[in-house]
Amino acid sequence: MSRMLASTSRNSFKRVFREAALWSSQSECTGVLPVIFFRCQSTQQVATKSAPHSSSSTIRNKPWSFVPDHSFQGTASGSAIARYQFRSTGFANSKNTIQVLRMCKEMKKEGVEPDIIIYNNLLACLAEDCHVLEAWAVVEDMSSMGIAPDRNTFHHLIHASRQLHSTAIWDIIDKMEAENIRPNEQTFLLMIQRHTTTDKRNLEFILQCMYEMGSRGLVIELTIAQDVIGVAAELGFPRLALDLAENFEATSVRRLSPETWMRCLASSAEALYAEGVQRCWEQVVGVLNVTPDEGLCLDVLHTAGRHGLSDLATDVIRVLRILGADWQEYHFAPLVEALCKAGNLKDAFGTLDLMRSSNIFPTAITAQPIYDFLKQDIDKVDGAWELLDKLRNEGKTIDRTAINAIIRAAISLSDLQRAVGAYKAFPDYKCVPDIDTFNTLLSGCIVASHRELGNRLLLDLKELGIKPDATTYERIIILCLTQATYEDAFFYLEEMKAQKFVPPRSTSLKQCGYTVSKSLQTFIDSGGQESMRRS
Repeated sequence: MSRMLASTSRNSFKRVFREAALWSSQSECTGVLPVIFFRCQSTQQVATKSAPHSSSSTIRNKPWSFVPDHSFQGTASGSAIARYQFRSTGFANSKNTIQVLRMCKEMKKEGVEPDIIIYNNLLACLAEDCHVLEAWAVVEDMSSMGIAPDRNTFHHLIHASRQLHSTAIWDIIDKMEAENIRPNEQTFLLMIQRHTTTDKRNLEFILQCMYEMGSRGLVIELTIAQDVIGVAAELGFPRLALDLAENFEATSVRRLSPETWMRCLASSAEALYAEGVQRCWEQVVGVLNVTPDEGLCLDVLHTAGRHGLSDLATDVIRVLRILGADWQEYHFAPLVEALCKAGNLKDAFGTLDLMRSSNIFPTAITAQPIYDFLKQDIDKVDGAWELLDKLRNEGKTIDRTAINAIIRAAISLSDLQRAVGAYKAFPDYKCVPDIDTFNTLLSGCIVASHRELGNRLLLDLKELGIKPDATTYERIIILCLTQATYEDAFFYLEEMKAQKFVPPRSTSLKQCGYTVSKSLQTFIDSGGQESMRRS
């Protein structure tokens, strides 16, 4: 195999030499040079110009011929000032003030005069450590050396003065303009950044800087805009933050980050700013397709419930399901409130059924918005029965908290007869009253001083097997005290104590017209453990 390769190589070289000799003879006869391809046109030109014709070679122009360029710097050592510029730049990047000062000492010993680059690198190190006086001393040294400061020089001065009062910053701006140096976007970025930190937030100064940028025709950068919007949102100015966000996106091709919009949403929800919550929710969930966390969703629900934004509340419930959060009573309570304030009482009743079907038990607090809606007018109480009948005809279950809310509204309107009629309607809707039902009816009996109805309710309570609570005992005692003969009140008081319930201050002696002294009340609150003081 090796012999075959060697012979092949020899034959190839022989063929090349024969062809070269043939080309040479043809060129002598015709006077036309053969076409030779080079890697680069410039190499071909240099080879054509510089390569002399040799009779000993069959190739007219040798390949890879070039003329060396001795004017190129190559690896020649630079000047002293160049070396110090390189070193000072490294020290400035690492913010090493000590090393750059030592370098300046070496320059002074060697007699090398600094230039603007070395001065700015020295200022960068001093500015990082907030050495304001030393930075101004460097600027004075520059002036004594006849070196005029540039824009970067003033930027370092602004950065060094970031812990001083804002008037010091404006003085630097005035000196910049005195040197015919106009501030640019980086100048105002340094001014704004000093007021976007946690310890020094000055929204008024930031807005003043933004106004100056607009008057000078400067475009605010994305990072500055996001920082300013974040400061406005965290300081409790959601409307300002939202206006800044929308104005930036309307005048710029760049888009704000989802985190910025999320901060606007959180600030608006915390302030219960309905318009801001709606706009931010549409941007975050609808446009950016970002899912807020459960805490933020709950804040949005509170805003929706306060302002009657039922569509928004419904969408938040949907997002909570996508988020994987377990539905709770405090998720649906703002939805019921929003539906009631929007005048959609039917859906509010239906929400109570949805809650119970999801194994979430609504309470009297959940139905409080329904009660607030019905107690405004007796006609609304009568109209509620029509809505319940429609839901029943649609095959939906009527929750007992809905009927309890109707009973509370009737008693609030001093209509005990309608309240009793609502109580008797429980079987029609396949519902069973609970302890809240009887406590509400007992409160109506107290207002009407109707002891007989109270006794009848107590009998129904026992027949249903519902155990009385402290509120039940309290109201039956007060009902007894409304009568001329109130000995039964003491019987229920003893029964209440036997059930380990503590009588509230509103019962017993106060209902009889007696004034309870401070020492007696302390004795009652302690359960008889503390002795009474003798006056």
